[in-house]
Amino acid sequence: MRLQARPALPTFPWIPAISATPKSILAAILSVACVLPLTLDLPAAAAIPAAAKDKKPKADPALKGLPITELSADEAILHALNRLAYGPRPGDVERVRQMGLAKWIEQQLNPNSIDDRAVDARLADYPTLRLSTAKLIDEYPQPRQAEKQAEKKALAQAQQQQRRSDAAAAVVEKDMQNAQGRPANSEAAAVTSVSAPQPAADNSNAPAPMKQQAPGNAATNGAGRRGVLGGGDPNNVPRAIADDSKRPPRIVAELSMAKVTRAIYSERQLQQVMDDFWFNHFNVFAGKGEDRYYLTSYERDVIEPRAFGKFKDLVTATAKSPAMLFYLDNFLSADPRAAQRQAAQRAARQQWRRGRFGWPPPPAANPQQAKKNERGLNENYGRELMELHTLGVDGGYTQKDVTEVARCFTGWTIDKPRQYADFKFDDRLHDPDPKIVLGKKIHAGGMKDGEQVIDLLAHHPSTAKFISTKLARRFVSDNPPPALVTRMAQTFQSSDGDIRAVLKTMIWSPEFWSRESYHAKIKTPFELVISAVRALGTDVDTAMPLVQWVGRIGEPLYQCQPPTGYSDKADAWVNTGALLNRLNYSLALAGNKMRGARSDVPSLLGVDSSADPKTALDRAVQVFLGGQAGATTVETLEKQLDNPQVLQAKLDDPRKQVDLGVVAGLVLGAPEFQRR
Repeated sequence: MRLQARPALPTFPWIPAISATPKSILAAILSVACVLPLTLDLPAAAAIPAAAKDKKPKADPALKGLPITELSADEAILHALNRLAYGPRPGDVERVRQMGLAKWIEQQLNPNSIDDRAVDARLADYPTLRLSTAKLIDEYPQPRQAEKQAEKKALAQAQQQQRRSDAAAAVVEKDMQNAQGRPANSEAAAVTSVSAPQPAADNSNAPAPMKQQAPGNAATNGAGRRGVLGGGDPNNVPRAIADDSKRPPRIVAELSMAKVTRAIYSERQLQQVMDDFWFNHFNVFAGKGEDRYYLTSYERDVIEPRAFGKFKDLVTATAKSPAMLFYLDNFLSADPRAAQRQAAQRAARQQWRRGRFGWPPPPAANPQQAKKNERGLNENYGRELMELHTLGVDGGYTQKDVTEVARCFTGWTIDKPRQYADFKFDDRLHDPDPKIVLGKKIHAGGMKDGEQVIDLLAHHPSTAKFISTKLARRFVSDNPPPALVTRMAQTFQSSDGDIRAVLKTMIWSPEFWSRESYHAKIKTPFELVISAVRALGTDVDTAMPLVQWVGRIGEPLYQCQPPTGYSDKADAWVNTGALLNRLNYSLALAGNKMRGARSDVPSLLGVDSSADPKTALDRAVQVFLGGQAGATTVETLEKQLDNPQVLQAKLDDPRKQVDLGVVAGLVLGAPEFQRR
């Protein structure tokens, strides 16, 4: 996009004017409107007179049972759909109104009560979602492993063919001997065996099995480790899924496409939001070694079943998950004295055997080799468990506590990490001595040391405050009201960390439904991509272009390397490059320029609106923004209605047809849609 300086626009005296194209104008508005008024009320809120704010509106039956006094029924329903779901689809507001907002929320808090078979049918396209870790490792091997398996398979086939040839030759020899009146003997059999073709492994003229490669699409050969989720044109087919690839990147690709599919089509919307929240809270990076194989089970078997349960159970499950054990290296952590103990025990056993049977003494051990084989204490998990998973950075722990917690989790490891990767407690690696964590003595013994630490941390007041703050930041505002956080923390403690109970305290609070919370959050790239698809009612045949757009805007799925996860605050997502990509995405989606996605904008705005650009704009604002667009946004959009990109005609053509896709894309790129 090329910007051309001109006299300043009257609506934006603080920035220079730019060439009047829809992309450039809206990108400029988007940057200014998203960055500057983060602490200001939206025009819709500012326009409400003070007297109207003081006057209690008449209660709407759709809002019965909820502490809503500052929002209208439509605003409250939109607010719920934007916070507890990934935005409304066409018809959702009316559907929730007829059901009653409180009933809809109760259903979302109890996702198993909602029939979601329709989205399950869509997920059938992703076979890796149903496989165990062992199956994923076996069926989607690393390239070297694939070569070894191909070599082993070729050798087995050659040996099987050899056995068949030997058997056939033996039968022929026997028949010939019988025909000549001579019995078969071992010498003849030996001759037959020698003269028969040899297996490929022993035949210098046969092609080496390891040199043979299975045929496949050239696009998938040499696929990069992170090439699935980012870079280039989102409409291009990534190498990992260009054909029926059996390479590891396909596992993460299918996880990402499934995440997008669920967010768009699942009726259990709050379940999807909470799954995303907890995965981000207990983040694991897909790009680290074997974790690409472990993530499927981690999300399916650890996060999802416990998203509304007891927090302690969720922490325990993540601590035992091979994905977390591998990501934060706890599977390598051991008592530094463990090797010495094991060596002493082996020496004692050998001494006993040699003394009993009179054997000579064993050779002296190589001290350098012994030191090389020693495993030490790894504090990564102990630190992140307290700082990121439970207490928070200001939770009152010390470096000494980090070391003591790490000692408690020695021996928590992975059994056969490259075969089936199950959790295993290895008592030989565990530190058996007492530990002191947060002033409490930990000496339950063995694996119970770690479980005792989890129990201590899960019930600590700092954990209640930290988790309540993160939930309130995700659902209410970047700086949630302290009084609300306090009440949520009290519920957390009184309910033994019941996540559903904490959510109910938050949702049934006046602060959640306040005017200050309404449209107070900036959408993350994932939330924007999904909410735009839902707003347009787009039919998505393949989710990969959407996955790639999420990465292009700045949030590649399963690719957050630090254990902090992605930020949930506006300043992480508001920058010029990302905002321009948001606008480009909206225009591509609404204009049907995205592979595998079809939007029917005329059915939403009305076919008759294509004859009048002002009518088209008004309807787009009503449909996608609930009629609430700032005066600046509307004024700037109206100035673009004569642009050739909006009107599908030459400037001198008396008959003009409005491109409704462009109008819809511009409105979806407006600052108001970037908020939820």
